[in-house]
Amino acid sequence: MKIGFIGLGNMGAPMAANLVKAGHEVTGFDVAGVIVDGAATAKSAAEAATGRDAVITMLPNGEILRTVYAQIAPAGDKGAVFIDCSTVDVDSAKAAHGMAAAHGLLSVDAPVSGGVGGAEGGTLTFMAGGSDEAFARAAPLFEIMGKKAVHCGEAGAGQSAKICNNMLLGISMIGTCEAFALAEKLGLSAERLFDVVSTSSGSCWSVNTYCPVPGVGPQSPADNGYKPGFAADLMLKDLKLSQQAAQSVAAQTPMGARATELYAEFVAGDGKGRDFSAMIEKLK
Repeated sequence: MKIGFIGLGNMGAPMAANLVKAGHEVTGFDVAGVIVDGAATAKSAAEAATGRDAVITMLPNGEILRTVYAQIAPAGDKGAVFIDCSTVDVDSAKAAHGMAAAHGLLSVDAPVSGGVGGAEGGTLTFMAGGSDEAFARAAPLFEIMGKKAVHCGEAGAGQSAKICNNMLLGISMIGTCEAFALAEKLGLSAERLFDVVSTSSGSCWSVNTYCPVPGVGPQSPADNGYKPGFAADLMLKDLKLSQQAAQSVAAQTPMGARATELYAEFVAGDGKGRDFSAMIEKLK
C-alpha cells in the first residue's frame, strides 16, 4: 500500500518504520523534519496525504489534529482510509471523522496502548472507532504495527475506550504506590507484599506487570531509574481528557478527578519526564 504517515515522534517514527519493514511504500512528514529510514519524505502534511491508500496521523493534541485534518482531508484520494492514532479529546476525534467524510474518505480513530516499546516492537493495542468498512481497511496495518486491535464502535469510540482505560490505570497505579509505600513504613517486605497481592484480590496490571518498586516483579521502569515507558506528563494529559469527557456527559468520576490532581502535583514537582510509576516516590 501507499501510506502517508504524519507525526514522526517517539511513537510515530517506529510505527512508520515497521510499515516500511513490512514492504509498504511510506511517505512521512513531521514538522521537526524527522526522517524514517526507507521512507520518502514529504514537504508538507498535504503532500504526504496525496495519492495514498492510507494516511496515518500520530499527533500531540486535538487542536493540532483538527488543523492537520483541515489540510490533509481535501488532499486525500476518495476512498482512502485515514487512521488517527493520536490520543485526543472525543470531540476532536469526531471533528476529524467529519472532515474525512466530507471529502469521501473512510476514517478511524485508533489511539494506542503499549508505549514506545510497543511501537518499536510492533506490539501495540489499537482501540478503534469508525465504520465496519473503515476498520476492515485499517486492520491489516494494525496487524503490522500491533498485536491487537479492538473495534470499539462508531466514530469517537476508540478515544472513549482509551480515556476510560487510562483513567483506570492512573487510579490503580496510585493505589499500588500507596500500598507499597505503606508496606515499607510498616516494615513489610515489598517482595512479600508482591507475592501476596499479585495472587490475591488486589491483583492488577500496575502490580503484576508494572510494579513501581525496583527489583520486584517483572522488569519495569522502576528498575531503570523510572526512565519513562509511559511518562507521568502523558498520564496527566490522558487524565485531563477523562475529566473533560466526564464533565461533558455529567459522569461521576471522583477517583479520576483525584488522580488528575495528584498527577498534576507530581508533574509540577519533579515528575515531568519520569515514568508515571515514579508516583511512589512522591507518596513516600
